[in-house]
Amino acid sequence: MSKESPQMATGPATSEAAAPAAPAAASAFSRLALTPAALANLEQLGYLAMTPIQAAALPLALAGHDLIAQAKTGSGKTAAFGLPLLAKLDARRFDTQALVLCPTRELADQVTGEIRRLARGEDNIKVLSLCGGVPIRGQVSSLEHGAHVVVGTPGRIMDHLERGSLKVVALGTLVLDEADRMLDMGFFDDIVAVAKHCPRSRQTLLFSATYPEGIAKLSRQFLRDPKEVKLLAGHSSTKIRQRFYEVTETERLHAVCQLLNHYRPVSTLAFCNTKQQCRDLVDVLRGQGFHAMELHGDLDQRDRDQVLIQFGNRSCSVLVATDVAARGLDITQLEAVINVDIAQDPEIHVHRIGRTGRADEEGWALSLASMEEMPRVARIEEMQGGESEWHPLKSLKPTSPEPLAPPMITIQILGGRKEKIRAGDVLGALTGEAGFAAAQVGKINITGFSTYVAVERDIGRQVTARLNSGRIKGKSVKARLM
Repeated sequence: MSKESPQMATGPATSEAAAPAAPAAASAFSRLALTPAALANLEQLGYLAMTPIQAAALPLALAGHDLIAQAKTGSGKTAAFGLPLLAKLDARRFDTQALVLCPTRELADQVTGEIRRLARGEDNIKVLSLCGGVPIRGQVSSLEHGAHVVVGTPGRIMDHLERGSLKVVALGTLVLDEADRMLDMGFFDDIVAVAKHCPRSRQTLLFSATYPEGIAKLSRQFLRDPKEVKLLAGHSSTKIRQRFYEVTETERLHAVCQLLNHYRPVSTLAFCNTKQQCRDLVDVLRGQGFHAMELHGDLDQRDRDQVLIQFGNRSCSVLVATDVAARGLDITQLEAVINVDIAQDPEIHVHRIGRTGRADEEGWALSLASMEEMPRVARIEEMQGGESEWHPLKSLKPTSPEPLAPPMITIQILGGRKEKIRAGDVLGALTGEAGFAAAQVGKINITGFSTYVAVERDIGRQVTARLNSGRIKGKSVKARLM
């Protein structure tokens, strides 16, 4: 299933035109004005019924309305804007007809992949990702061959618009995905500048997890009589089990180690309010033998990519991140979220903990709070409509003598898309001549110049040795354990 799985549980949706949650028949994609080919593709992808945000937003967007939709990652929002923009495309015209702005390269890559999946039912739809952190020359070359849909970050999109390499005279749809986070990251002026390049007659779809003042300002500036759809914040208490622990500042970082040794989650996303707190916590965790990595705004793009690959493929037990850096991440099977610091905004707390307990999985949301943070906890309780469940720190005991280690380890292979390496080539090399079982191989991520493959931790050295002595696509490769 994709990151925007239609089977994910979400809160009720409200909109100006949408009724409360409808029975299953009313949430069928077949009720929408989509082509038979698009409907067949959705069925093939396993999209059996619309999520609440899709049921509320899709009829309005397909009818051509501008839209402001409140929806968090994991609610099915990519399909909520992807299907309408694809429905308007003229595949025979190789002009850019839809533009999606995202706050981060990771989210842009995820959205690009999902739109490509949704477009499989159509003929020859080209979707191109344009983000910073990679040379612009190759992107200019790709644009010369045309693209129906462009997905990218605001700064790089502006670069192309100013160069004239990206032309949007034929644009029919502009999408702002995670608009609140783009505003947090200082992209307001870039978003406005991009919008001014686009035809006034376009449709604009704005998606945001929260509603800061900047969203209203954006709406007034360039949305035309937008309809509003809100997915009410909330998580199933049966799926996400929340516990709070009172700590002093001197106890806080060591308490994270206590939580990990007690609950032993395979993958944990730990949120800190500052970059320095991230660094300090990673130092403490590594000193205690945990496989931990940090994610914040000071990392360069290559390091950021490698961190996300290793955490996403379960080669890293704990990812310590700030809210801005973690926005838009798609991490499946996340067993726990730890709030190392209490979020300043209760909506951010809800967004943090909503990353665990997705689909049919259960998850822990564990929060550490000092006396100074109790007013923030009170605001969280007010939003969630109930008192928090508190446990004493001394109740946390190690539940196993074994150190907590991730189940997988990542191997980097020099050579990626530029060498036309595909995931099937790597899997074939490992399960063929190298003699490993497919079940021992995890995720395979391919970038422009490198391939990253996760394998079971106890065979990491063997796999690396056999890759270095073997061949992929008939060529020798260099591989190393990360």
